[in-house]
Amino acid sequence: MKMLFRAIVFLAMLFVVLYIGINNTHPIEFFFPLLLAKKIQATAAIVYFAVFAVGVVAGLALGSSGEKTKPAPEGKRKS
Repeated sequence: MKMLFRAIVFLAMLFVVLYIGINNTHPIEFFFPLLLAKKIQATAAIVYFAVFAVGVVAGLALGSSGEKTKPAPEGKRKS
């Protein structure tokens, strides 16, 4: 159930990003001085998608802790 909820939320966010991108096709300047030395000129759709993709990758990296789950004790195993 939790996975279904996550998938629905993810698809809703993706829809918003795509909807914004479809309706904002004009060129914009994107400037992020911490990482980029100069401004990037691209369509708004590309910039929105790139920001969304960075957020998804960051969320996946933070969400996967890399810890393996411990096996259940002998008395509490599901059969």
